Amino acid sequence: MEVTQKSFLLILAIVMVSQFLFVNGDESTKTRVKYVKGTKMCDKGWECGGGYSRYCCNLTISDYFQTYQFEDLFSKRNSPVAHANGFWDYHSFITASALFQPKGFGTTGNKTMQMMEIAAFLGHVGCKTTCGYGVATGGPLAWGLCYNHEMSPSQSYCDDFYKLTYPCSPGAEYYGRGALPVYWNYNYGAIGEALKVDLLNHPEYLEQNATLAFQAAIFRWMKPMKKSQPSAHDAFVGNWKPTKNDTLSKRVPGFGTTMNILYGDQLCGQGDIDPMNNCISHYQYYLELLGIAREEAGPHEVLSCAEQVVFNPSYVAPTAAT
Repeated sequence: MEVTQKSFLLILAIVMVSQFLFVNGDESTKTRVKYVKGTKMCDKGWECGGGYSRYCCNLTISDYFQTYQFEDLFSKRNSPVAHANGFWDYHSFITASALFQPKGFGTTGNKTMQMMEIAAFLGHVGCKTTCGYGVATGGPLAWGLCYNHEMSPSQSYCDDFYKLTYPCSPGAEYYGRGALPVYWNYNYGAIGEALKVDLLNHPEYLEQNATLAFQAAIFRWMKPMKKSQPSAHDAFVGNWKPTKNDTLSKRVPGFGTTMNILYGDQLCGQGDIDPMNNCISHYQYYLELLGIAREEAGPHEVLSCAEQVVFNPSYVAPTAAT
């Protein structure tokens, strides 16, 4: 059958659009809409888990954060010298986020707040997985997601205190793995239970599957460490309302308190130390790459946890005997 010039141009246009969508990471299908008992329900395909939900009628992460932006944020992760070369990718991040977007991850507030949360979360990921240094090609902040596991573990991170609830599996080592590195048997056990994956017996899964590694990291972002404390997500997007004690402890909603929740006195309550400032720098750098002025992140007391009293101190001095 003869192909007319018009048909040829139509076919060419379809191919070009398909290539554009693939390169830019827009793998979602056209939004499908139905009404269930008067409630609008939408399905966008892969990001919504292939089902209809109310939240999918609004912005989802791939609507404002696409492949090229992920590549900009982590531009050196696939360099030959990167230890996790070829492991991390945009599709794994979006697939992992689909579990948590209905709970507000990257979907809370207006578009600016949503983009800021993604920049904040990935800022933590970047600063905890970087192999960048001062004169590194592309700058020290371009090397996030260089690692997917701790390179030289000093121990196996097995705590026998949890032998009844999360017993260490013979031969397993619970060193740091993932996008926000997970340590210790009890953390692998708890996160594995939440994700319905046997991480206690197979901690190595976090360095073998990028989607699972991102899921574990997002779970840590969304889950409070203790019931009386906020999650990093709630502290960042403003769902958390500080108590009088929080205010006296200089804990306020914002990026600084997310560091307090995730790292405690490893980074916080020690003044302006380099590891803390490194995380702040990653967050601000990612904000700018997403087109958001760093001033949107707030003043120093919101960005920093330098003077905050930590939620979960790693050491509590014993009370003197009377």
